[in-house]
Amino acid sequence: MTTGKLFILSAPSGAGKTTLLKRVMADLPGLAFSVSHTTRLPRSGEHDGVDYHFISRSQFETMREQGVFLEWAEVHGNLYGTSRPDLLAQLATGLDIILDLDVQGTAILRNSAAIPSASLFITPPSLSELERRLRGRGTDSEETILLRLKNAGKEMQAAADYEYLIVNDRLEQAVDTLRAIVIAERSRGHRLPTGQSIEILLGA
Repeated sequence: MTTGKLFILSAPSGAGKTTLLKRVMADLPGLAFSVSHTTRLPRSGEHDGVDYHFISRSQFETMREQGVFLEWAEVHGNLYGTSRPDLLAQLATGLDIILDLDVQGTAILRNSAAIPSASLFITPPSLSELERRLRGRGTDSEETILLRLKNAGKEMQAAADYEYLIVNDRLEQAVDTLRAIVIAERSRGHRLPTGQSIEILLGA
């Protein structure tokens, strides 16, 4: 069976990454999320094993000491990590895996070069537009909005380190771009747009 491809996606909060992913994953078969581990509490509507593996800080630290995590980071006082065994098991099924990471986690993973991957950065057209979107959600305090904007400025400076850049200005165009990148990476790996091995054309 053909091994899947790892796609690492980063974006400032409010850039529209979740919407883009939902649209593309509904359209392209063979894509799945990597479920990370975190010490933060579940938010409303989140489910253990689906959105994250929610574990205690002591459990996380034990796994970290055992070398389970391919990468890990502390964000706003909470720990997040990607399980190497879990990720390799997913890729072994032939699925292409979407890994949602911040720029810090992406840098760690890129430097380790442990698993071949394609890195994509999704950016809003401008910080002013990002601020408009964040305020339009009506879910964050003023303090949180200012913090997200400050972090976004730093994150966007790292965009040049990624292989692909998607500007989420017009949603349909951004969706088309993300879909095209996935298909192009599959073609480069001698796979069909569906993710299947080209060997099926030969009757293998």
